[in-house]
Amino acid sequence: MSQEKLRADIQMIQRILPHRYPFLLVDKVEEIDGTSSAVGYKNVTMNEPHFQGHFPGTPIMPGVTIVEAMAQTAGVMVGVALEQMDKEMLIYFMSIDKCKFRRKVVPGDVLRMDLKTVRGKPGGKVWRFSGIATVEGEMAAEAEFMAMLDLPKEDA
Repeated sequence: MSQEKLRADIQMIQRILPHRYPFLLVDKVEEIDGTSSAVGYKNVTMNEPHFQGHFPGTPIMPGVTIVEAMAQTAGVMVGVALEQMDKEMLIYFMSIDKCKFRRKVVPGDVLRMDLKTVRGKPGGKVWRFSGIATVEGEMAAEAEFMAMLDLPKEDA
């Protein structure tokens, strides 16, 4: 019997991640399958501050923000699975590996981020994820990354 997959809208995302404008880079997360996998979406719009300087006249989403958006998607996945809403969970990058960029991401694109947990389990601090970001089915970026979960201490 298959379990129903979970989702997180922008209100739920803000209850899990501490990020806010201009650094909240995921708009919704769907198909959350526990801590195993999830799909995040970022609607890329011209009014984002990085487009003022990257590159003027030819706006391109910086690769580092694509990787950050993938990491935020992983954070939401873990936060939903571990019920971390309103608990001030923090996640810190530890490494970024096998990172490649394949396509420009520009205003008007919808960035889809497919994330999988490579290593990590509830109660563990160090997690490893792999992600692929696509636009209309075309690969824009891929990366593996490690992160450390800083879960708040439960009240005694």
